[in-house]
This record gives sequence, C-alpha cells and structure tokens, in this order.
Amino acid sequence: MRHQYIFAALLGCGLLLGGNAVARQPAAAPVTTPNHDFFHIQLGAHETTATSGRLLLFAIDAKDAEAATKDGKVDDVDTSPFFPTQTSVAAREVSRLVPGQVIDIDADHTAFPAGWSSLPPGDYYVQAVLDVNHDYNYTGRGAGDLISSVVKMHLPASSIPTLDLDKTLPAHDPWVLSSRAPDALRKALPVARQHARLIDFDSPSLSAFWGRPIYMRGRVLLPPNYDAKSKKTWPVVYYTQGFGGNNDRVIGTLANVYAAMAKGDMPPMIWVFLDESSPTGTHEFADSVNNGPWGHALTTELIPHLESTYRMDADADGRFLQGHSSGGWATLWLQTRYPKVFGGTWSTSPDPSDFHDFTGVDLYAPNANVYYKPDGTPYPLVRNKGKVLATFQQFAKLERVLGPYGGQLASFEWVFSPKGKGGRPQQMFNRDTGAVDPAVVSYWRDHYDIAYRLQHNWPELKKNLDGKIHLYVGTADTFYLDGAAHKLKAVLDGLHAKSDIRFFPGRTHFDLYRIGDDRNGLLKQISWSMYAIARPKSKLKPVGGTAP
Repeated sequence: MRHQYIFAALLGCGLLLGGNAVARQPAAAPVTTPNHDFFHIQLGAHETTATSGRLLLFAIDAKDAEAATKDGKVDDVDTSPFFPTQTSVAAREVSRLVPGQVIDIDADHTAFPAGWSSLPPGDYYVQAVLDVNHDYNYTGRGAGDLISSVVKMHLPASSIPTLDLDKTLPAHDPWVLSSRAPDALRKALPVARQHARLIDFDSPSLSAFWGRPIYMRGRVLLPPNYDAKSKKTWPVVYYTQGFGGNNDRVIGTLANVYAAMAKGDMPPMIWVFLDESSPTGTHEFADSVNNGPWGHALTTELIPHLESTYRMDADADGRFLQGHSSGGWATLWLQTRYPKVFGGTWSTSPDPSDFHDFTGVDLYAPNANVYYKPDGTPYPLVRNKGKVLATFQQFAKLERVLGPYGGQLASFEWVFSPKGKGGRPQQMFNRDTGAVDPAVVSYWRDHYDIAYRLQHNWPELKKNLDGKIHLYVGTADTFYLDGAAHKLKAVLDGLHAKSDIRFFPGRTHFDLYRIGDDRNGLLKQISWSMYAIARPKSKLKPVGGTAP
C-alpha cells in the first residue's frame, strides 16, 4: 500500500506553436445545469505550447487550511488518503489546451467526496493543477505539471471564478535533500553518491512485450571497501520500494544504508535499489498479462547483467530480498516464485499475501463487497491508533477522480487481473457499488494468492524455500495488512514449514523499523541476519551492538 501521499502514465502531447503564444480566447458560456458549480481555467499566456492532461481542482475550508500551517499562510491545496474528505476534488480530461485559452470545469460532474454545489457556504482556498503525465495517483504533482496560485474565495461564488495555470513545476534534483533531513544524513549523502551507480537496462523481454524499448531502472550502492579489481565478492540485497517509490525517492534510504555501513552498524554488502514504478502504478516484479514479464526480466536478464558488471555473489546464498509495503509483497512474491534464485526474503508490512483477508475483506466470500461488510457497515482501509481515517469506498472513489492510471487499487488490477476489453485489466470490483467480481478473483487466486500457491505447491517448493520466508508486520498496521499475514502464517504452520513471521505489538505501517531512538534499527538487524547466511564464518559484528 502507499506509505506516503504519492501518486506513469499516458504522456500529454503538446504541439509546438512556433514559439508564439496565441491570443487569449474568451471562454464559451458553460451549459447551465441546476446545482452545478463551474470554474474558468486558463492556460497562462506565457506558455508557448498547447498541452494535455488531467485537470484537477482542489478546495479546502479556509479555517482548516490555516490551522494546519505554522503561520496561517496556505501555499498549496492538495488531498490526502489520510484525510480523504477534508479536501474537495473535481476533475476533467483536457486533450489540448492552447496558451491563453479558457476552459470550464464542472465541479459537480466528476468530484469527490461530492459535487461542489453541496459544500457549505463559506471561505475556501482553491487551486487548479494540470497533471500533464497522468501520474497524480502515484507521485502527486511533479515536474512539468501546471499549477495555479492558491486563491481564497467565498463559495458558492456570485460569478464564475477564474484560475490561471501560470506556473510550471520544475524538475527536482533527487540528490538535494529536504530541509527537514537530519544533519547526519546530509553529511553522508556526498560519499554515498560517489558509491552509487545508476541502472538503466533495456530489457529484451519487456521490450518485446510492449513493442518498444522498456528500461529497468534502479540504483546500485557499493559498500565502502568495494574494490572492482579485487577477486573478492560481496553479498547482494535486492531492495524494492513501496507504492509511490521510484528512482528519485530512494535517495534518502540509500544514503542511510551507506552511512550505516560506513559506521559498522550494517555489514558490507552491495545494495540494489530496484525501481518498480510504472505507468500503471507498481508492477511488483510479477509476470503479468497487463504489465509484462517483470519477474522473468529481473531474474534472467537484469540480475545476470549486474553480476557480470559488479563483484557480486552469484548464488542464492548471497542474494537476498528486502522490501516494505508493496515492495514487501514484491519480495515475498519473488522469493516464493523463484526460490532457487534468492536466499531469503525479509518482507515488512507486505500487501495482502492471502486474499481471504484483502485489507480486511474476504474476497472469496459469497457476494463479497469491498465497500460494505455483511451487516452494511463500511470496510475501513486506513487507521491510526485505532481511529479510522478512511474507508475502502472513500479511498477508491478519490482514486477514480484523480485519474484512471497509477492508483493503488487500479495498480493491483494491472498486476493481478486478466486482460479486459480495450487493453485495460478487468476490474476486481465495481467502483460504484463495491461488488466483487468472483471470476476476476478466481483468476487472482490461481495466479497471485501467495498463500494459495504455497498450500498447493509446497511439496515441490519446500526443498528450495523452507526457512527463507521472513515477514514482519505491526499489529496496528495502518492499512490492516496484519490480517493477511496471520492467515499466511496459519498456512505455513499447517504445512509444517520453517518460517519467521513476527507481529510487532502496537506498531503501524510507518514506525515498524524503529528500535529505541533508531528509526532504521530493524533494517540494520535484518542486514546482519542476511550477512550471517552469506558469511557464516565471519566474525564481523555490528559496532555498538550484537547481531540478532
């Protein structure tokens, strides 16, 4: 699941207009519709090309927005799955917006949580965003997106308000850390960068599937004492990110790992930070009829390429997997699907591994519905300290307004579902009613339910998989992912399999790794567990502590 608010995509194509902005065009009068609120949106005349994308309009109660800031100044208006109904969102597709042109958006046609005409009268902060890459559901607003200034206005307005898309968001240098980053991380970054190598690998199998070049991306982090000329090799950790992660957003983790290795808090290993983001969300390194053969490409193409390039252990006892959230599911899947390739997975808070508990919903139950329990109460999806922050229905309907690509729930379907009409995957559930499609779920079970696969294939998997599954999750997981972990454990225990599945009391999706004051304490322990397998005779121990 997503572990920060992050939302690729069909690239909006702009048409070059010879470098000259066209004259401003007045907006045509909108078709009047009872109880519908309209807004004029215009592309700034300073733009020189036409553009396309998903036009999004955000509004938040002025008092709520001001209370959330330190100085009362509201710089942007956005939405969040942790407070899904606090911000109103409206959307429409824009196929070609010409510089200076004014278009209308009906804030009641495609909107969440409801049409804007139902907003209580009052003061609101409003902002428009043109998502040019259709990736808002995965990364949020980013480089190239057009945004308006934040405008405070009274709604309902006495006349149609106008917002100018007058700013283009610049690209961000991933090696420039946030001002909130700790000083220790800032000091480690320059040296970590010197030991990092970019992966940009043209995959033959993925390119053949899509009919165009498809690149596998990531970053290799070499340990402090790495010597390319030495005959020595190093164990390797293949690390997959959670939903919303990509090659740029992994820099902080990469720098933390290097700093820990340099201090002796983690053993010297090569880390491969894999980018599993794609235009449809996260492909999770699973072979899919929709996304293509990502697992095959990783295990038969990219890993051999990396092992021929760097001084890596080239056997299962020196290849390990670690990932959190959607990355946790990916590593659990890779270990169980390719047990001869990897020597163990340490999967933390993984997405559902048993679809009898899909964030609390039994997808196999008769007349299953992801919105409502049998008693009619809504299924929660996001919680914090026992308080429900969002329901499954709210999460799904916000995702639908933000766009058809890249969302967490749609991402599951791009990985797990059979191909549907028009090339898109079949939906597992009806977005209006929440009703589950049992035929689609049957396909999910047969192909991607990890517990089901283990239960039905254990005799052939046991030799190469027994003892390699390590799964850690908090009992208060933010997205209710502890439920599926309990069911997976029951299946493995019933098979008399050796596994290491732990439930951390009171821990959530976001504080699972904390040990005392160390936010990365669990990751350090995991790294020493891996190293003990790769180097069983090593006397190397962590500085200031003992390996688990």
